[in-house]
Amino acid sequence: MDIREAVTKGEELVMNALETLPEKALNLGIRIVLAVLFFLVGVQVIKLLRKIVKKSMERAGAEVGAIQFIDSFLRAALYVILTFVLAASFGVDAASIVALLGSAGVAIGLAIQGSLSNLAGGVLILMLKPFKVGDYICENTDKQEGTVAEIQIFYTKLVTGDNRVIVLPNGTLANNSIVNMTAANCRRMDILIGISYDSDIRKAKRALMEVLEKDGSVLKDKDMCVYVSELGPSAINLGVRCFFKNEDFWEGKWRVTENCKYALDQAGIEIPYNQLDVHLKTSH
Repeated sequence: MDIREAVTKGEELVMNALETLPEKALNLGIRIVLAVLFFLVGVQVIKLLRKIVKKSMERAGAEVGAIQFIDSFLRAALYVILTFVLAASFGVDAASIVALLGSAGVAIGLAIQGSLSNLAGGVLILMLKPFKVGDYICENTDKQEGTVAEIQIFYTKLVTGDNRVIVLPNGTLANNSIVNMTAANCRRMDILIGISYDSDIRKAKRALMEVLEKDGSVLKDKDMCVYVSELGPSAINLGVRCFFKNEDFWEGKWRVTENCKYALDQAGIEIPYNQLDVHLKTSH
């Protein structure tokens, strides 16, 4: 084949490519439009399936945390399936993708081992139920605490008293100690109040006990007492102890603390400042 024949053949190939280009572009455009439409329909179908599953679990009386976990897991799984279907519509062989993922399994496993740990932690939380949505918990490792708002597939969301959102990995919660403040239906309040050494202890205890007896939120069928906690360097520390329902705890504690101050003032009991006795030694 000489140069002239090669040029002629190249021209023919270019002309054929130009002739078929509009048809190929049209076909590609149609496939893209269909893929977009299929994706939008798939998103709506996923939302519908999630809603059906959520309603079914609610009618079955499942816990809110379990519903949230299953919903997040179902969403992730359905979007993965939708992605595979879209890839297959563009001629990508799903078996090839699976084979590629399998060959890269070690690297992928190392990359997502934290996520797998969080997934396993979420399953353990749902099975063992150390807490549920609505509980007030404290994670002892970093002292993060708040009300459980959501239990997702990988993370749990807490809402603090000042309305901050804390996102904690499920693996951390499953592998560390947790204090559940609201697991029981009531919670004990303990406050310490110092009185001066010149004050009448019995009179102070009567005044503080009267505060507890008059407060409507204090549970009268639970332990309720005022006691001498310690003889401190500057004051006699009295402990005030009672129980509140979980929903009444914080307001009750603030109210009782304030009323204790008023009661001691009315009884003429002094709450002293920190004191320090200084002895001067003179040399002769």
